[in-house]
Amino acid sequence: MCLATGKLAGPEQLKFREFCHLLKSVFHFEYHENLEQLKDLYAPLNPDRDTRKVGVFTDDEDITFIEALNQLLDKANYEVLSQAAIVKALEESSLFQIKLNIDFDQFEEVLLYTRGESEHTQQVRVLFGLIKREITFTNFDRVVIYIKYKDGLMPDAAKGKPGATMLKLFQNVPSADVEMLFPNTRVAMRGVDKLMIGVPALIGAAAIVTTKVGASLLLLGTLLGFWMGLHSEEVELDQARLLAIVAGLAGLGSYIWKQFSNFKNRKLLFMQALTQNLYFKNLDNNAGVFHRLVDDAEEEECKEAIVAYYFLLTEGSMSSEQELDEQVESWFQSRWDSTVDFEVDDALQKLKNLGLVNERQGRIEVVSVDEACRFLDKRWDEYFEYNSGKLDGDD
Repeated sequence: MCLATGKLAGPEQLKFREFCHLLKSVFHFEYHENLEQLKDLYAPLNPDRDTRKVGVFTDDEDITFIEALNQLLDKANYEVLSQAAIVKALEESSLFQIKLNIDFDQFEEVLLYTRGESEHTQQVRVLFGLIKREITFTNFDRVVIYIKYKDGLMPDAAKGKPGATMLKLFQNVPSADVEMLFPNTRVAMRGVDKLMIGVPALIGAAAIVTTKVGASLLLLGTLLGFWMGLHSEEVELDQARLLAIVAGLAGLGSYIWKQFSNFKNRKLLFMQALTQNLYFKNLDNNAGVFHRLVDDAEEEECKEAIVAYYFLLTEGSMSSEQELDEQVESWFQSRWDSTVDFEVDDALQKLKNLGLVNERQGRIEVVSVDEACRFLDKRWDEYFEYNSGKLDGDD
């Protein structure tokens, strides 16, 4: 994308590609250390591990797993979803026309992270599916959820597994439906669903009582009244009347069972809709999540550094961070029709740490491509010092 601007000649383009290759290699090597640290910190919590815990893990680490995860997600450009935003999402009407209940008392810790927020428009059916209506909603491109159960409150499926924790990554999640990502979500009937089942049930029950069961209930009531001494007139209960009572009660019981089955079937449809959506939205689970996040963070960091270096290289120098920030964001908006909040301070800090940027006479500039490649090559050579003699005590 940078080279497509045409600001570098042919030979310079080849040098710039070599610079990018070296830069990516440096970031990849350094992020490997982050991955190994996360694997070690998560090992005691990993519910999917296939190794034994033999007492080598300690609680006196310099950093906890959550702290390391927060740092990684920040580098991958994720943001924490605030408690207020979670409450708002839970109160909004679900895009999938289902009601979900969550028992937060089961959790000791809940963290939600999102990346990529955009407005989407979709058609949904209302009024029992008779009418289509367009609605606009906020959509998260990526959502990471971390959950730790309270002791003794984990579900049966998680019992016997270490840590009682869950780490999951999802894609394309409407903000109003973040509750479907929780493991203890229970599907409940909305008010409109109760009306759809309840009103026809009441009307049908009334019709059955008045037409088929009424006479049987009246006869049964009269018989009970005689047995209880409420009146002295004896009720004759012959075989025909007994069969009428049994048939009436059987008809009422059959109708009640039918309505209960309608309720259960409706709930199964809701569960099917929930399962299908989660199937296509789930990207990774537990340890697989931070493997993917490390890759995301590595690429995000590398892209920020490349874009900042390229703009400073082609412009010669700039007067301030703000000028660089405005040029990059304007380029994304005009050339690629994308609204991007470029983290200019973070990008420049990475270039400074690599020795690729200088500030002279109030202006920001970068070293040449040749010099940048030499710096990165030297940094790569210094990662291992077996051939330098330093491990033997030599300087």
